[in-house]
Amino acid sequence: MFRPTLSLVACATLVASLGANTLQLEPITITSNAIESNELQAPYAAEIYTAEDIKKSHAQNIYSFLNENTSLVTSSGYGNSFSQKLDIHGYGIGDGYQNIVVTLNGRRLNNIDMTAQLLGSIPVNTIDRIEILKGAGSAVYGDGANAAVINVITKEGNHNELGFYSGNYHTLGQSLYLSSSKDRFSYALHLDHSDTDGVRVVDTNSNRDQQKSTDGGGEFSYRPTDKLEVRAGAQFTRNDSIYGRPMTLAEYKSNPAQEGSAGYGSTRQSFKSNVLNSGLIYTLNENTSIEATGSREIKQLNYITYGSIANYRYDEFRTQINYDSTQFKAATGVNGTRGKREGYGNETSKDNNALYGTIEYHADKHTVSAGGRHEKVSYEYLASSAASSQNNSLNGYEAGYVYQLSPDQSVFAHYAHAYQAPDIDRFFNWGGTFNGFIQPMKSDTYTLGYNFITPENKLKISTFYTNLDNEIYYHAATYTNTNIDQSHKYGIDIFNQWLISERFNITANYNYVQAIIDHEQESGDDYSGKKLPGVSKHNAKATLSYLPNTHTTFSLTQLYRSSAYAQEDFSNSFSQKQDAYYSTNLSATYAKDNYEIFAKINNLFDQSNGIWINNDEIYPVDFTATFTAGLKFIF
Repeated sequence: MFRPTLSLVACATLVASLGANTLQLEPITITSNAIESNELQAPYAAEIYTAEDIKKSHAQNIYSFLNENTSLVTSSGYGNSFSQKLDIHGYGIGDGYQNIVVTLNGRRLNNIDMTAQLLGSIPVNTIDRIEILKGAGSAVYGDGANAAVINVITKEGNHNELGFYSGNYHTLGQSLYLSSSKDRFSYALHLDHSDTDGVRVVDTNSNRDQQKSTDGGGEFSYRPTDKLEVRAGAQFTRNDSIYGRPMTLAEYKSNPAQEGSAGYGSTRQSFKSNVLNSGLIYTLNENTSIEATGSREIKQLNYITYGSIANYRYDEFRTQINYDSTQFKAATGVNGTRGKREGYGNETSKDNNALYGTIEYHADKHTVSAGGRHEKVSYEYLASSAASSQNNSLNGYEAGYVYQLSPDQSVFAHYAHAYQAPDIDRFFNWGGTFNGFIQPMKSDTYTLGYNFITPENKLKISTFYTNLDNEIYYHAATYTNTNIDQSHKYGIDIFNQWLISERFNITANYNYVQAIIDHEQESGDDYSGKKLPGVSKHNAKATLSYLPNTHTTFSLTQLYRSSAYAQEDFSNSFSQKQDAYYSTNLSATYAKDNYEIFAKINNLFDQSNGIWINNDEIYPVDFTATFTAGLKFIF
C-alpha cells in the first residue's frame, strides 16, 4: 500500500535556501506550575502551545490538536472518540493516561476509576495555552504525575468569537465565546455544540457511530481591592455517543467502516457533568500572596445499551502561599480531592490529601530547584455483602538544575520520584467481583535536556530514563489487575520550530521510546524481558506552512507512529501486531479584518488505522478522509 510520509529532512532541504523571517519566537513563561519559569530557565522538559498555535491548527477538538502537534499520543478508547486515551514516554496507549495528570485552570480532570480524563469537554476556542511538563510535577500534582502533567489554561481579557463549521458525514459545529475585562470585573462565557452522523456502520440496522456534544460555562472575577481578587465559575457537559465493537483482521482489511461479522452490535453511552468552582488570590505584599480554590463536580456515566449507570461526586480544594523575589521563589500548600462513585452494585471512594512545597533559586547563570510532597490516599469499598478499606502514605520529590549557556541557550538536569495510587476499578476483576487492593506504582525519572531559542528557531532536545516498581496492568488471562514487579523506560524527545522565511515555516516533533518489563511472573506467565504492549518506538509529526500573502496560510501535516504489540500482548507472542499509524492532513486559511475562512482535510490519502487489543480484536480509528470547512467572526 502506498504510504506518503513527509520526511523532516526533505522538508528542511526544500526550504533551506529561503530568506530570513521577520516573525519572532521567544521563550514563553510557564504559568501553571507552582513556580513560574520561562522555557530557558525551567529545570524540566516542557512543551507550551499558545492560542495562536491552536488557531492555526484548525483542530475541531483538543484531542486532534494534541495528536497532531504535540509529543502526546491520543486514541479513542474502544471506539469512543469523546473519551480518548493519552500516552507519553512509553506508558502505553492502554493505561498511559493514568500516569498523566490533566488540569483545567488548576482543577484536576483525572478520575478515580478507569474513565479517561474528559478533555473533549474543553472547547478549543476557549484555550489560551496548553503546558506539558514532561517527567515533572510530582511535588505539586502528586498522584499520577509519573509521565507528565498537562495544564490547560483558558482565555481572559476582551475577546468575542462566533464560529461555524460543517463537514462530510453530516458533521456540524457551532461555537460562541464572549469575554470582557473592564475596571475591576471580568467575565468569559462559552457555548459549544458539535455532532456527526459517524463514519462507521455499527449494527445490523445500518446505524452509524453518531456523536453529539454540548459544552458551556462561564468564569467571573472581581477585584474589590487592589490586593484581593475573587473568582467563581460554572461549567456543564452533555455527551451522547454511539460506537462500534471490534472486528477481525480480515474484516478490517476488507472494509474498516463495516460492523463486523461478530455481531456484537453497538454501545451507546451518555455523559453528564456539572461543575462549580470558586477561588481567591490575596496579595500580602510585593513578594507574597495567598491563593485558595475549590470545586465540586457532579456527573453521571450511563451505558444506555446495558442499563448501567454510575453517579460520581468530586470535591477538590487547594490553598497555597507563594513567595516571589528576584533570586528566590517558593510555594507551599495543602490540597485534597474527594471522589466517590455509586453504581455497579457498590459504593467506592478514593480520597487524596497532601502537603507540598517547592523552591527555586537563581544566581547569575544558575537555577536550582527542589520540591517535595507527602500524600495520604484512602479507599473505601461498600457492597451489600462486604466492606473494605485501605490507606496508603506516599511521597513525591524532585530536584532540578539549569545552566544558561548564553542568552538563547540552556542545559538542564532533572530528577523526579513519583507515584500512582491505583484507581478504584483496579480492585475489581472482570464481572465486578472484588479483586482486593493492589500496590501503588512508584517511579524514578531522570531527564537531561538542551534548549535553544532564537527569534527564528526554537529547538528543544531532552532524553529520559525511568525506573518503575509495581507498574499497574491488567492480566487478561486471569481477568485480574495486578503489578509488574520491575520495569524501565527510556527515550528522547526532539521539538523544532523554524521560521525559515516570511512565507515558510516548519514545526517538527519526534519521540523515540523503549518500554521494557524487567521482571514479572503472573499465574504461570513470565513476561520478564518483554516489551510493554501498546508502545510505539517512533512517533513523528511535522507541519510545513506556506503563507503566500499576509491573509492566506496553507499547511501540510504528516503523522507517523511505528507499529507496536497489541494492548494485551504482554508475552509479545500474538500473531497480530498494532499496525503503524499514518495520516496526512491539509488545511487552508484566509483571515482578514474580523473574519476567518478555513478548510481542512484529515487523512487525505484514506490510510487505514486501528487499535489492536488482541488477535482479531481491532477497533478501526481514523481510517477514512474527513473534511471540514468553517467561518469565524471576531468582534
